[in-house]
Amino acid sequence: MIPRLDRRTGRPVQEERTTAIPREPRPRQDARDPRGGGEPPRRIVQPPREAAGGGRPRRTRRRRPWGRIVLLVLVAWLVFLVAVPIWAVGRIEKVDASPDADRPDQQPGRTYLLVGSDSRKGLSEAENRRLGTGGVDDTSQRTDTIMLLHTGSGPSMLLSIPRDSLVNVPGTGRTKINSAFARGGPGLLVQTIEENTGVRVDDYVEIGFGGFVNAVDAVGGITVCPRERMVDPKANLRIRKGCQEVDGVTALGYSRSRYVSRYGDLDRARRQREVVSAIGAEVKSPWTFLNPVRYFRVNQAATSSLRISEGTDPVALARFGLAMTRVNGIDGLTCGMPIADQEVNWDRERALALLAYVKEDRTGDIPKELCTPTGLAGVG
Repeated sequence: MIPRLDRRTGRPVQEERTTAIPREPRPRQDARDPRGGGEPPRRIVQPPREAAGGGRPRRTRRRRPWGRIVLLVLVAWLVFLVAVPIWAVGRIEKVDASPDADRPDQQPGRTYLLVGSDSRKGLSEAENRRLGTGGVDDTSQRTDTIMLLHTGSGPSMLLSIPRDSLVNVPGTGRTKINSAFARGGPGLLVQTIEENTGVRVDDYVEIGFGGFVNAVDAVGGITVCPRERMVDPKANLRIRKGCQEVDGVTALGYSRSRYVSRYGDLDRARRQREVVSAIGAEVKSPWTFLNPVRYFRVNQAATSSLRISEGTDPVALARFGLAMTRVNGIDGLTCGMPIADQEVNWDRERALALLAYVKEDRTGDIPKELCTPTGLAGVG
């Protein structure tokens, strides 16, 4: 074999021996591993991540059950809203207001007789002085307010009956309607109303001075709009002209005053409806149901110094309360009984026409000339 020469030196170049790298035999294909090899592929399991700065794995953070907490709060609130009125209704005094005579047949809708009495039950001597309601020993049963509240398919209607209205009182003859309450209590007053109007009274509700004041204060006061400045020492009232917010004491005096206005008792009845409507407007405010203190006070005040007829169940009383919030002149009607003169003789023709709408539950059809604030034709 001729050696290979280096081109620069001309000397023979010594060949380096190379060693062949032995090749491993190619394994047979196995059905379990398509890449080859008899063993199945091993699954690599990653170790759990370690918390920074420690060897222990992180714990899963538990979420607080906010949804459950909110649900429990809502359930508790609903129980409170239901339980408080039930508790309050259980405190109301019941009276027998069923008349001892034949009564009108059942009529559509529901009619309540609302009476504001001069009862001083529960008032101390100091409270009587503050309210200007006379002495504590004055226990005579008289009524300053007589109203019919009708609710049904049409607008709710609040109808004032002047307490000096001259009507036929059973067993007495023609005299002031107020005397029926003084002589025979709720039963005789209901009988007198039914016989002179033909309207069936379904439920009787009576509230005293103390309950009236508490109701106004429970809603944080009401807004009244006197048409003139009023100073009436007999009603413990001193109030300026124009819309203003008043407390319970002032509201009571405002609704009782009858000696400083042109139409006397007729103006007083108009102001009474104004106050009742204003209380209703405040009661139905969302704040009443969102504020637990106010809600409790409203229910407590609504039942203080309150008497209702036997048979008036919580549902009927709830309907009464709801209807009272709908007689503000927008959602309902406030009217005076049609009268012919300030001697408080009823205008028979207009009165019968108005009462016919009530008996037929058609308050939405009552024309304006039959529903005036004073009851006098064309006098607001």
